[in-house]
Amino acid sequence: MNIKSLLLGSAAALIAVSGARAADAVVVAEPEPAEYVKICDVYGAGYFYIPGTETCLRIGGYVRYTIGAGDINGVQNVPDHMGDGEHDTYYKQARFTLRTWTGQETEPGTLKTYTETRFNFANSSGDYALGGTGWQAGNTAVALNFAWIQLGGLRVGKDETAFQTFIGYAGNVIDDDIVADGPYDTNVVQYYFDAGNGFSAVVSLEEGAGDDTIDSYVPHVVGGVKYTQGWGAITGVVAYDSNYEEVSGKVRLDVTASDALSLFIMAGYGTGDDNVFSGGHDFYKKWDGSWAVWGGGSYKFNEKASFNAQLAYDEGKKFALAANIAYDIVPGLTVTAEVDYVNLGDSEFHASDDGFGGLLRFQRSF
Repeated sequence: MNIKSLLLGSAAALIAVSGARAADAVVVAEPEPAEYVKICDVYGAGYFYIPGTETCLRIGGYVRYTIGAGDINGVQNVPDHMGDGEHDTYYKQARFTLRTWTGQETEPGTLKTYTETRFNFANSSGDYALGGTGWQAGNTAVALNFAWIQLGGLRVGKDETAFQTFIGYAGNVIDDDIVADGPYDTNVVQYYFDAGNGFSAVVSLEEGAGDDTIDSYVPHVVGGVKYTQGWGAITGVVAYDSNYEEVSGKVRLDVTASDALSLFIMAGYGTGDDNVFSGGHDFYKKWDGSWAVWGGGSYKFNEKASFNAQLAYDEGKKFALAANIAYDIVPGLTVTAEVDYVNLGDSEFHASDDGFGGLLRFQRSF
């Protein structure tokens, strides 16, 4: 009986303790509030707020595959692997480009950054037998094309020269620089001014690149003015090469003829033609002779397809024609087929020659 009483008593005690504990409140730690990515529509599509900040970020880029053939866009006179002569072949390039944009509103103005890095697997176009830079395909150097910071109108960092960016590139064709309209890569310290009534201006202090990098503390200098209205725009830029103390300039007229048709004409002039040290070129005047002209336009057949063309000629008797059809297969995927022609008149810059070429490009932008 004592053992039975003891067991019954122990069971009752356990039930009592369990009941007492069950009556106590269960304490559960509250979850941390989730911080979801928020859309930022201040600077356009694709931006989102970096969590915990007021900075808007956009990440994008493109994957591109380009095929070139012919006298201009292919590779000529490459050695045959069997040792029985030379042949022509394709130029091909696969490229991945990564881009980032940031924006944030601050008291002095909008704080922005932009970067663009390019990775390529390609060979080189041109005549291999005449000193071409390589017909064998392979990875090429990673290129930092843009990396700048801008606060309000002040921009510093790696950019393309304002001699190009402010006035605009020579048409919506792939081979837009057969008659070269200027350089590209440089470090800059520049200031943009926008009056808000269609008038804008830029002053850019630039370092140059390669053999045209400045050789003292005196920078290359670019200045430009632009007037934009609904009918189009008129723009002028002037550049001073501090190495050779030469001046180059370009003026451009853009006309919006209709919703479908846009046209442009641009002329350039430079004083560096007689400079023997630069071979007739300074950092900015890359065309042959003192002057050059470019013209062309774009016509949109519909939302998917457009026709683009450019003609160019310089004092060195180089004539170039490029024309293409660009077609958006689906949003973000564009195929462009282009035909190019160049004619070289006999001059101090080159012997008489001409040639055709073609390009086929697939580009997935995101």
